Amino acid sequence: MKQFFVILSMILLAANPLAARTPKSPNGRLTLTTTVNGLSLNYRGQSVLELPVLGYTDAHYSANPNNPELPTLDFKLTQSNLKTDYHMLIGKRLHCTNRANEYVLELSPVAKVRLRLYDDGLAFRYELRLQRQRVPEEQTAYRIPAGTRRWMMRWSDGYEGFYPLATSSDNGRWAFPALLEPSDGTFVLLTEAGIEHYRSAASMHNDGDRFRVIPEKNELTLSGDWSSPWRLAIVGSLADVVESTLVTDVAPACQLQDISWIQPGVVSWVYWAYNHGSNDLNIIKKYVDMAVALHLPYVLIDAEWDEMKDGKSIEDAVRYAREKGIKPLIWYNSSVGWINGAPGPKFRLNKPEDREREFAWCERIGVAGVKIDFFSGDDQRNMDYCIDLLESAARHHLTVNFHGAPIPRGWQRSYPNLLSTEGVYGAEWYNNVPTFTARAAAHNATLPFTRNVIGPMDYTPCAFSDSQHPHNTTHAHELALTVLYESGLQHLADRPESFLAQPQPVQQFLGQLPAVWDETRLVSGYPADHAIIARRSGKTWYVAGINGTEQPRDLDLSNLRAIVGNRLVSNAFLDADEDRAWQLQSDVALPATVHTRARGGFVLVIH
Repeated sequence: MKQFFVILSMILLAANPLAARTPKSPNGRLTLTTTVNGLSLNYRGQSVLELPVLGYTDAHYSANPNNPELPTLDFKLTQSNLKTDYHMLIGKRLHCTNRANEYVLELSPVAKVRLRLYDDGLAFRYELRLQRQRVPEEQTAYRIPAGTRRWMMRWSDGYEGFYPLATSSDNGRWAFPALLEPSDGTFVLLTEAGIEHYRSAASMHNDGDRFRVIPEKNELTLSGDWSSPWRLAIVGSLADVVESTLVTDVAPACQLQDISWIQPGVVSWVYWAYNHGSNDLNIIKKYVDMAVALHLPYVLIDAEWDEMKDGKSIEDAVRYAREKGIKPLIWYNSSVGWINGAPGPKFRLNKPEDREREFAWCERIGVAGVKIDFFSGDDQRNMDYCIDLLESAARHHLTVNFHGAPIPRGWQRSYPNLLSTEGVYGAEWYNNVPTFTARAAAHNATLPFTRNVIGPMDYTPCAFSDSQHPHNTTHAHELALTVLYESGLQHLADRPESFLAQPQPVQQFLGQLPAVWDETRLVSGYPADHAIIARRSGKTWYVAGINGTEQPRDLDLSNLRAIVGNRLVSNAFLDADEDRAWQLQSDVALPATVHTRARGGFVLVIH
């Protein structure tokens, strides 16, 4: 009987004549049609994603054909050409615009689905009227047929894993985002956005080719109007996916009146070299001095600062940084995930009164922001805790970087003091396992099309030397990651001795590296194969490309001239031969191709 209520009256759906009023995007490329199995999302007339099930298991929140009081299912147009226009502090572009047509599908007197067909994707959410109850069990599902090329990550609470290419999936639990290629050259990226108070995030659980969206635990008893997070499918070419701002388009707008104190930037970071935190003031001073030498605005004082050696304290470290003109960031354990055996400080942020006192102290001594680590998943408690942290930090003019944390789901718009989030298998893993080395280049060339699409990504790029386990990417590949990956706080992984040994043009590049981009364009690429992205800061274009394969190759730049114009390349950072780390050029013509070594890369700076 339960399964009977799961299906959204598919007989009624199929019988409903929508030909005269087919839901479509403003540009007409995307449409929604009914099928014998449910709904089909179509791109340029071809089905790219099937939604065989919508609704909830509770009969009050699903269409029930045996209840004559329920209306015949119908898409009702509520807004035509809904316009989204807002500004961001970080992201792919500062000025974001999009258009959508909005429809409502009535499920019952107390439940409806609000659907928006944007020019670059589908967004839908459920709107329920609850009566002193828990949120019912959602039944949304996507059908991903066997044979569909896909890049999906097994779920983990820190979202740290690979996105391997596959054409089928074993049954299990899968993380957002998930990239699909339903037909050659057409892509769909599945994710979610708009996590507000009293909501949990979700993952996908599959049984064969049916991938059900299952929100994590939410034990609250709620009354009144409630809406789910937005379920998203970004659709189009790879460029459409990479350049999309749909995740923030549907997120709640920022309510802060003053955001002038929020300043993105590049960070000197201690952990990668030592596989340890920052309890030694002498080591912290080295990273502050590196920030001074490279003209970086920030230094991160990582874990263990509550156990400083030689009678020193965190206030000594903060004072040293500020005296040198460097803004200090400090680390906290969230104390909800890894606690026993984990570094501190711990249990300083969990209670509201402790959190306010701690952040007030940070503000008073001159800390510019906090990095908060080791969360425990996507349930409602974690989501509310993250939002509480962001709101409290904003009251005390602190930027935030979440680590060991859920992926971005639009909070970077709602809370612009959130400048970065880990949620990625990044360079930190050279500290932990030897398996990262062999797969890093292909993984690096997959992230621009998967994880970094949805928001800022603290991969901690740019390591010229080795950590606990070696890397086999070239210097130019590593430098390219600083542009290829978008993050409002770009933490540089390597040790001071390595950075300061690089040629002066490389050091100057790092000192001038933007963390804010006016525009982002995909030049070319394919997951695990290669990625070339052009980002504009003011009148300067930064073009970064990496080779994700094990073979030397020439990367095609034929699309670049249409993006940047016919300009000279002010500085080029290229792969050299096996005996030299760099090939540096300046004031040269825009090339048609760039030669890269196996696992190589390049950066072009075009003023």
